[in-house]
Amino acid sequence: GLLARGGWRPDPDRVLFAGGGRQAIAAAIAALVPPGGRLGAEELTYPVLRSVAGRLGVEVVPLAVDGRGVVPQAVAEAHRTAPLRAVYLQPAVHNPLGLVTPPRRLAELADVLDRLGVAVVEDAVWAFLRDVPPLAALLPERTVVVDSLSKRLAPGLTVGYAVAPRALAPAVAAALRSGGWGPARFALDAAGRWWAEGAVEEIVRAKRRDASARREIAARRLEGFAVGGDPSSYFCWWELPRPWRADTFVAAAARHGIAVTPAAAFAADGLRAPHAVRLALASPPPDVLARALDTLAALARSGPEEACAE
Repeated sequence: GLLARGGWRPDPDRVLFAGGGRQAIAAAIAALVPPGGRLGAEELTYPVLRSVAGRLGVEVVPLAVDGRGVVPQAVAEAHRTAPLRAVYLQPAVHNPLGLVTPPRRLAELADVLDRLGVAVVEDAVWAFLRDVPPLAALLPERTVVVDSLSKRLAPGLTVGYAVAPRALAPAVAAALRSGGWGPARFALDAAGRWWAEGAVEEIVRAKRRDASARREIAARRLEGFAVGGDPSSYFCWWELPRPWRADTFVAAAARHGIAVTPAAAFAADGLRAPHAVRLALASPPPDVLARALDTLAALARSGPEEACAE
């Protein structure tokens, strides 16, 4: 089916429809975390999460991340400080880090969450780029998988999904209704038609090829720098060389007409962030992307004082 991957297939009876990925996230959090409750999230995460949690009166608790994803011990320590009602995670093609959590780490994380009795909101919006099993395959009764068609197909096709286990489905459905977060009929009909005609699978295959090709361009143009992220992702995470700071690098890039996003935009607590930037690779034509990356590489090598003197 549309949401299946890595051998995991959701029960069709457990699929709830939302107006988009953001609405699905909001409904899942509203269903799992009461006002004043604590929601764990990767220390660098999808920026909209903070605004959604703030509107719901939910505290976002940063969880340490390494090169394999969320550190399981960080979840246990945060829960020991004060109980977490749920965690929001992006195990496959994490935004902004581009990480794909390997199977062993995923199993360790599932064991900790199951032992602690913590529910999961698993954001799979970018996961279509990698055919790997979700965390929900290991924690089916604790995990609400949220997804949408905006990245997979087109930004204007605003259909979101929440795959909820039987015990949690009524609360998620009630949150969707009370929040007015349901889908538009036109978007649902269009999505159904595209799927039936095979267009969805064709577009996904094309986007996987395109993302890999763009990451190859980035790997060549930024060779020698600390650039991370899975080769399948449409973005990469660049830990800037000293003495660059993220804010000054963003400003220097902007003077060349290039927009990059500082790490601070993704900090779960809105405060702590490394001197790094996210590079979005999807939009420019490949030749424009290559030239922009060459410009950024030259900036990084020149240093902030030389860049400011230009």
